[in-house]
Amino acid sequence: MEQEEKYNLDFLGKLDIQINQAERDNSDNARLLLFRLEQSRTSFLERNNEVKERFDVAFNQLISKSEMITLSTDIFQETLNREIFDKHIIDRIILECIIYHAGLHINENKSFLSSNSKEFGRREVIEILRNSGIQYFNQTQNFLGWLQSQSN
Repeated sequence: MEQEEKYNLDFLGKLDIQINQAERDNSDNARLLLFRLEQSRTSFLERNNEVKERFDVAFNQLISKSEMITLSTDIFQETLNREIFDKHIIDRIILECIIYHAGLHINENKSFLSSNSKEFGRREVIEILRNSGIQYFNQTQNFLGWLQSQSN
C-alpha cells in the first residue's frame, strides 16, 4: 500500500502540472482538456478512496482471523536446517514461522502477503510455501481478490 501511495502521489503531481498548464491557456481545446483533466483527477481520487476502503475492510477481516505465531526452539532449529536466504536470517525465520504455523492448520486456507518478492518471490520459496499449502501474494490487490473469493 505504501508503494502504491507513492505512485498515486506522483501521478497526481503530474496531473496537477497538466491542469495548471491548461489553466494558463485560454483556447477552446485547453478549456476542454482542463475540464477532462479535472474530471480525471476527481475520478482517480474517488477510485483511490474506494481501494482504501476495501483495504480497510480486508484488514479488519484479517485482524479478526489472525493469530500470533510464537517463536519456539523448533522453529529456530528448522531455520538453521533449511539452506535458504543465506544473508537474510530474519526472512528465514519469517518463512519457518509461516511453515510451522501452516503445519498446525492443515485443513485451512492459508496465504502469505509480502511485497518482498526479491526474497519470498523466488521459485524455490514459492515451492516451499505451496508444499505447505500456502498461497503467496506480492501485491495487495491480488491478495484482496483471493481473500474476497475465500469469503464467498
